[in-house]
Amino acid sequence: MYSLLLAVIYLIFMSLGLPDSLLGSGWPTMQVAFGVPSSYAGYVSMAISFMTIISALISPRMIRRFHTKWIVIVSILLTVFGLFGFSFSTSYAMLFLFVIPYGLGAGAIDASVNHYVANNYSGSVMNFLHCFYGVGAVISPNIMALALSKARWNEGYRWTAYLQMGILLICILSLPLWKRNESNAEAEDEAGAGIREALKVPGVILTLIAFYAYCAGECTCFLWTSSYFAGTKEGLSDGLIASFGSLIFGGLMLGRLISGFISNKLGDRLLIRIGITVELIGIIMVMLPISHYLPAAIGFVIIGTGMGPVYPAIQHMAPTNFGKKYSAAVIGLQMASAYVGSTFMPMFFGILQQNIGIGIMPLYLLIFAVLNIGLLERTYVVLRKEL
Repeated sequence: MYSLLLAVIYLIFMSLGLPDSLLGSGWPTMQVAFGVPSSYAGYVSMAISFMTIISALISPRMIRRFHTKWIVIVSILLTVFGLFGFSFSTSYAMLFLFVIPYGLGAGAIDASVNHYVANNYSGSVMNFLHCFYGVGAVISPNIMALALSKARWNEGYRWTAYLQMGILLICILSLPLWKRNESNAEAEDEAGAGIREALKVPGVILTLIAFYAYCAGECTCFLWTSSYFAGTKEGLSDGLIASFGSLIFGGLMLGRLISGFISNKLGDRLLIRIGITVELIGIIMVMLPISHYLPAAIGFVIIGTGMGPVYPAIQHMAPTNFGKKYSAAVIGLQMASAYVGSTFMPMFFGILQQNIGIGIMPLYLLIFAVLNIGLLERTYVVLRKEL
């Protein structure tokens, strides 16, 4: 039962990653089809993230009222509807009709499953969980690349929706597996604190800003990596450019896979320090003035590998750093803060690159990597003073 439930939870997080990389990998072609500037991808991404912020902020209340399994099923159903909506969109404006289910579904899954795993499983499981997010996020750019070579970008969204429907069916069939942990989890959630109370806990706000910085860099990579290669490297096919959207996700998957084996030994804080150091090495590789695409491609994989342990480690530390009473609210706030970074910073970068050039992307990523580690180190100092 334990192993089967864990397998389903991993599959749920794979489903979370599937929609996230489609817009970035398909946008160079979608932009032409809709006849809009390249920066307009940022507005779609912002709208999706805004809906995700809303669902993340209401997640503590949802977690107290409903078991994780029901939140997951409804959320996947919402993302399926959003994916189908994107696939049938015939104009840029139509996309905004379907960002609502697209974003609401993602935020609810993210917060509820992260809370469930942080309170019931080890750091190793948390890293493997986010590794499977990377699996989903690597699969979908390749689905999009196949669609662009065989059909149109619309089919990339449609084929991904079919895959999500298969995962939804598995989740429905797995409902009896959740009963073992159901009563304990619900008892803990009922005693949990609210968002206002959690904001007063020392170190929480610093962690939220650090999460904002992390997701500002990560989601800029999600959305603009394919466009970076389209704008800085010559002679690349549309299919190849779309497939570059999977580089950062492949790195994330690799980083989290490695972290899953070593996290219980090294601990969350050391993993974060090592990860951001690796990320900085990748950024330097992308900065190298080499015309061939290969060094930059390797650099983005290294960036993703370094980013890999950061997100799950911050999430997993929440019950330890702030107590189980506050964990649901803190994780919900972290999700909201993360998606604020996801909402505004890729859009801001879209405007920036349109005026300065997309070659500025590595410097942009460097700023947020430094900000992320600086704020986290400051958080550790605050927490030590509270002991």
